Amino acid sequence: MMRSSVSRRRAIATAAAVALSLPARAQGAYPDRPVKFIVPFPPGQAADTFGRLMAERLSVLWKQQVVVENKGGGAGIPALEGAKNAPPDGYTLLVGTSGTLGINPGLYAGKLPYDAVNDFAPCSNIFLVPLMITAHPSLPVSTLAELIALAKKEPGQLGYGSPGVGSSQHLSMELFKYKAAVDIRNIPYKGSGPAVSDLLGGHIKLMMDSVTSALPHVRDGRIKAIAVTTAKRVPQLPDVPAIGEVVPGFDAAGWSGIVAPAKTPRAIVEKISADMRAQIALPEVSQRIIELGGIPDSNTPEQYHAFIKAEVAKWTEVVRISGAKVD
Repeated sequence: MMRSSVSRRRAIATAAAVALSLPARAQGAYPDRPVKFIVPFPPGQAADTFGRLMAERLSVLWKQQVVVENKGGGAGIPALEGAKNAPPDGYTLLVGTSGTLGINPGLYAGKLPYDAVNDFAPCSNIFLVPLMITAHPSLPVSTLAELIALAKKEPGQLGYGSPGVGSSQHLSMELFKYKAAVDIRNIPYKGSGPAVSDLLGGHIKLMMDSVTSALPHVRDGRIKAIAVTTAKRVPQLPDVPAIGEVVPGFDAAGWSGIVAPAKTPRAIVEKISADMRAQIALPEVSQRIIELGGIPDSNTPEQYHAFIKAEVAKWTEVVRISGAKVD
């Protein structure tokens, strides 16, 4: 009888210990099934390209498949609404971008079904996409100082091509115009491709484009690189100055990173962030990001949250200043 009572107590104690350890084990096991990345744009765009790179790396690290689901259209708004409403368990993540998280809140003020700052739990950024002011060889300027001088001499006469109203290229150029106190007209196109074609053909003389898109044409001499928008010069074009070298404090870039639904457990958010940062720090990964036209850029959840908040404030002000409107 005594032995039976001791055995029963031991069994109860063991069961209690196992029960207490279950949450920690479950939490430590993340992920124990496939994870989905929602990309709010079609395949082939920067967010998709770099999102897939990160998905591949994390699939190997986690020994669980990270699948990419493209949900393009509607300026990314439907995709973000879907991600916001996904179960907050770390198995549905969003590739958030400068457009969907940084620009849309100002461009669609009061009309968005999501709050960029409060409806998501930022994990880490992946990359920055430097933009660049480019010119047709026939435009008689080769430096940013010369461009500013020409624009001030002929206010409103110069025009620049952009992929459309509200794009990061459009608003980055509007920010430059404001800070440099120049008047250059926006010529909006339906996408980057048609604008690049007209620039190459000399039908427009200026364009704000991504370094990724413009780089081949700069290297073969078909267009001129005037200045990049990031705070520092970029590794792909070390001889091209940053706008900030002439216009103090200027800094603008496209970007994409990973965010989760707002109520995702903190431990999961921190694990995703730590694993992303470790992968981005690997030489082969950072070099691949540079080869694809980006700049490696990772951060902690707190840093990324502060970054997104600052981006919303910045682009909301640029939208106000420029008067940009979308249908």
